[in-house]
Amino acid sequence: MNIFKRIFRIGQAEIHAAVDKMEDPIKMTEQGLRELRIDLTEATESYAKVKALAIRTENEQLNCDQQSRNYAEKAILIMQKAQSGQVDLYKAEELAREALSLRRKYYAESEELGQQVAALQQSEREMQRNTEILRENLEKWEKELRTLKARVKVSSATKHVNKQMAQLDNNGTVSMLQRMKTKVEDEEALAKAYGEIARNKHSLKDELDDLLKDDSFSIEKDLQAIKEKLGI
Repeated sequence: MNIFKRIFRIGQAEIHAAVDKMEDPIKMTEQGLRELRIDLTEATESYAKVKALAIRTENEQLNCDQQSRNYAEKAILIMQKAQSGQVDLYKAEELAREALSLRRKYYAESEELGQQVAALQQSEREMQRNTEILRENLEKWEKELRTLKARVKVSSATKHVNKQMAQLDNNGTVSMLQRMKTKVEDEEALAKAYGEIARNKHSLKDELDDLLKDDSFSIEKDLQAIKEKLGI
């Protein structure tokens, strides 16, 4: 039987060679699993057919065995009738010989069918075991495929982010931002300098005015006001 011919296809050298050539391992694994599902279906159907054949053969064997016993009993019964005088002895012996012949015929068939039943049941057990192995492996590989898909998604996203980070300044974005930052800092420093210069000029002017201010006019004005108030 060759119903499991592709059970190890996923692990064959051709797959490794294809992966080395950067072919998509997920698609190839999915294809392999699809083939395994077909194999599992075929194996299950074959197992069911063998099991049904074993049951049918066993029923036939049991029937032949029962027929063999029945004809053995009939041979005894007919001779008992001859003994009691109910049937002519010569006729009874003829009928008993026919019954014993049929008994041997059904017994031989029962023996042959019994061997067939044993062989079919052995094949049935082997097919059941192989089918279970195939089903377990298929479930395991499907689980591994789901894990692989999740890992591929994570690795692809991580690769994309890392690639973006690695190529972040390829178009001069960071350099441009750095130049803008430097320019703004220069402008802020220049504005601060102009402010300090303006404050320094104002301070010098106030100092100059304080030095040059003449208080005599103000004093004379105050004195005149007192004199006018006193009528002098």
